[in-house]
Amino acid sequence: MSSRTVHRLGGVVATWNDDRGFGFIKPDDGGTDVFLHFTAVPRGTTRPYEGQRLTFEIEQDDKGRARAVNAEPVLVAERAEPPVRPTSVVVAIGSILAFGTLFFVAHVRWQVPWTIAGIYLGLSILTFVLYVADKRAAQRNRWRTPENTLLLVGLIGGWPGAAIAQKVLRHKTKKLSFRTRFWFTVIVNVIVFVLLAWYTGAHPIPGVKLF
Repeated sequence: MSSRTVHRLGGVVATWNDDRGFGFIKPDDGGTDVFLHFTAVPRGTTRPYEGQRLTFEIEQDDKGRARAVNAEPVLVAERAEPPVRPTSVVVAIGSILAFGTLFFVAHVRWQVPWTIAGIYLGLSILTFVLYVADKRAAQRNRWRTPENTLLLVGLIGGWPGAAIAQKVLRHKTKKLSFRTRFWFTVIVNVIVFVLLAWYTGAHPIPGVKLF
């Protein structure tokens, strides 16, 4: 049977895992961090994020662990979306144009078929749709698309769509660790593409064509 305090406490979200939908609140009184699940926050309010101030009640679960319930943001209004930096837009568009140029060179020099470009386009559209779905899930406090899924689809060829989605939707642009991993997957994808194009063009195997 659960018991709940009758007074509200205040605190700051100390950690938050947006993919899994939970984190911990550091109470203002300096006590033990309190577990926070996204369902404890009313629908229609801002999804929790690190550094956000909340008021909440505490409920003890069956194992005696404290968890927050009826959590409410101190400032209900959603955070204003930061403007997209012109430099980041140039990097995104420039990288796509550079890869397009690289693909054309590979097509001329190593006969890479245009069907590969079609595969990149299809995966980019799929990746863009996944970003749209994840953005809507974040706005509606629903389960998110795991970051590893977004990165994997980008790694196998959908990264141009991801780069566009990040700028158009202003999504996944604030978390430095994600941006770092994303651009790492872009570099890996381009390197693998160049190596496969070069190897199959310079060392054709009879009866076998990777591209």
